Amino acid sequence: MSRLPEYIGPAAFGLKMGVVLPGTDLKEMVVSALKKVSQDELLDDNDVICVTESVVARSQNNFVSVDDVAKELRSKLKLAEDGKVGVVFPITSRNRFSLILEGIARAVPRGEVIVQLSFPNDEVGNRIISPEAAEELDLTKGYVHFSELASHDCRHPITQVDYLAMYGQVIAEQGAKATVILSNDPTQISVFAPDGVIAADIHTRDATRKKIWKINSNVITLQDLCREGESWCEWGLLGSNMSANKRLKLAPREASLFARELQEAIYIATGRKVEVLVYGDGAYKDPSTGIYELADPMPVFGMTEGISGRYREGIKYKYLADVCHAEGKSSLEIEAHLADQSEQFFAQDHILTGGTTPRRTEDVIASLADLVSGSADAGTPVIVVKNIFR
Repeated sequence: MSRLPEYIGPAAFGLKMGVVLPGTDLKEMVVSALKKVSQDELLDDNDVICVTESVVARSQNNFVSVDDVAKELRSKLKLAEDGKVGVVFPITSRNRFSLILEGIARAVPRGEVIVQLSFPNDEVGNRIISPEAAEELDLTKGYVHFSELASHDCRHPITQVDYLAMYGQVIAEQGAKATVILSNDPTQISVFAPDGVIAADIHTRDATRKKIWKINSNVITLQDLCREGESWCEWGLLGSNMSANKRLKLAPREASLFARELQEAIYIATGRKVEVLVYGDGAYKDPSTGIYELADPMPVFGMTEGISGRYREGIKYKYLADVCHAEGKSSLEIEAHLADQSEQFFAQDHILTGGTTPRRTEDVIASLADLVSGSADAGTPVIVVKNIFR
């Protein structure tokens, strides 16, 4: 019997845990924490145990170096040290992309790196130039060179970093020539005749790669790098983060396998049949900054089967309550009607949603977990989500 009273609906709380290092038995660490939760009557069947991807990857020692990236890139794109490589639509982020760019530049230390940025924002909402500056761009030749923006303030409004200048500096520090341009047409990279191209965007990478392939078949995505070797991930460099000593922490590999094994271990230790989810960035847009937080390829890297394919949907309570009230029903009659309609919902044609858009349950849970765990010094890499399932 749960300690939470029946009148509590969906709820989530974080578990404070110790430091997770490479080689840590993370499953045992999580199970040990959840034993205490179970003893305190706060763990139930159908709860969802959410583990942040960063500790899963760290426990797997899933790191690659900048040199690893450079070596593999030279091999994949068949680049010479004096070659030219194009990088199309990267996001502007020190944490997410600066070390990747360093590896790219290190692959052609006597060559050139052409970085093509979208404008006015990157794909996750980071501002590259102001909307006012974007309206003034002369795109008669299809792109704008970084040098043409000297009169504009290109600093990010939150970080105050000029990413156009920063990315140029990262490339130059590796010995390569840096060319930074703005264009929303991925085929403009062909003007610079690169030997190979990286479609560096995240969510639109396949569409970008296909457009580039029509003019240059030597094109890959970030997902094609770091998919094999001692450290690897099926997502490649997507979802990677800056780490210490010129290394990148990859996303966790085989996260669904980890989730299934953890689910079984929790059942053995507590007798509770829970679901498990490995989450990354939450899928939401910050209304203050306009930044879409999802810099990972998706909110969920892996999960148990009980979550997959489910949608967060139901009757439109507020709409039906208004309808019933207009019909003269009392509050008790309205509550009884709502309870009845909720029971019938999944056997009907969902018309009663009243315009509610169904959302994948795993995306909702992962976004909730990311908001609860936060970042920085929260120290709660495991989130318990309760009452999310009927």
